[in-house]
Amino acid sequence: MTEAHPSARSVAVGGDRPYAITIGPGLLDDGALLAAPVRGNAAMIVSDRNVAPLYAQRVADALRAARPGLHVHTHVLPAGEAAKTLAHFTEVVNALADARLRRDATLFALGGGVIGDLAGFAAACWMRGIDCVQLPTTLLAMVDSSVGGKTAVDLPQGKNLVGAFHPPRAVIADTGALRTLPARELRAGLAEVVKYGALGDAAFLDWLDDNADALLAMDDAALAEAIARSCAHKAAIVERDPFEHGERALLNLGHTFGHAIETEQGYDGLNHGEAVAVGMVLAARLSEALGFAKTEDGDRLRALLQRFGLPVALPPGLDPGRLVAHMRLDKKAQAGGLRFVVWDGIGRARVLADVPESAVIEVLRAG
Repeated sequence: MTEAHPSARSVAVGGDRPYAITIGPGLLDDGALLAAPVRGNAAMIVSDRNVAPLYAQRVADALRAARPGLHVHTHVLPAGEAAKTLAHFTEVVNALADARLRRDATLFALGGGVIGDLAGFAAACWMRGIDCVQLPTTLLAMVDSSVGGKTAVDLPQGKNLVGAFHPPRAVIADTGALRTLPARELRAGLAEVVKYGALGDAAFLDWLDDNADALLAMDDAALAEAIARSCAHKAAIVERDPFEHGERALLNLGHTFGHAIETEQGYDGLNHGEAVAVGMVLAARLSEALGFAKTEDGDRLRALLQRFGLPVALPPGLDPGRLVAHMRLDKKAQAGGLRFVVWDGIGRARVLADVPESAVIEVLRAG
């Protein structure tokens, strides 16, 4: 909690490289908070064409006010998942080289999940690793991609196939930034919030049901509570399994289906949160087909996602065989076969290996 923002909330992420997630309004103007993780005398803000005009100058001014003499550079990328490529990764690395940033520099990832993943990967690689501070501006990034240190870019063959684990020095989530978020992006973030209840906290899912209207109306207290509880869930799992050798895979509930949808649509159809919403419904149906869960639990999940305005059915025209082919290349697949996060009902998710492709295709055909 910061003195300048007594309403801010803090979630600690432990492990070998501990850091804090600070959540609250007005944090992008808090120079002392922003500058606290900076060890050297240079920083670079990486953002995109949607976010940079809104916040990049404010962040740069706040940093310079708190640390006179700090050299702050800014690099702006195109917006959208289609920009999360090796070519744009190279562009950021070249910008770091042109700015002559050394190993004690700090990279600020200002934007949604695409910027967080891409800029975080650049920070992981530049000089074999420089500090990265995540400044998520979307709900999706605040509750998921900015926390835990997974960074990556996409290939045409699949999502997030080239990357590294690189925990941030800090995560600073300014809830005021959500005011400029398109309604579709807010809903996409709510899909990942629902995921935390679905995979391990039935009481949180109840809370989301009770507070759905407040969240959709962007009530500050409701949003802060949802973000803090989601981050606490992820932080606890990441602390126990930082490199996804076991329990952390639970965070991929809905993602095996979702990533396949995104890849097949060329990252130009459903956005990530929407694809995960569909993926969670399909994962619930797969769990039912395999005899693990009751239909009523899947129906309840589907109804809550629909209440948040999210899609819950496979988009028309997608071929189940092609989707399964993408799943075989997914990072969560193993040599023995497909691996999915399934559940035994709400709040009781687990990882299941060697799932028969025939069962997956049957669920996909049912949509």
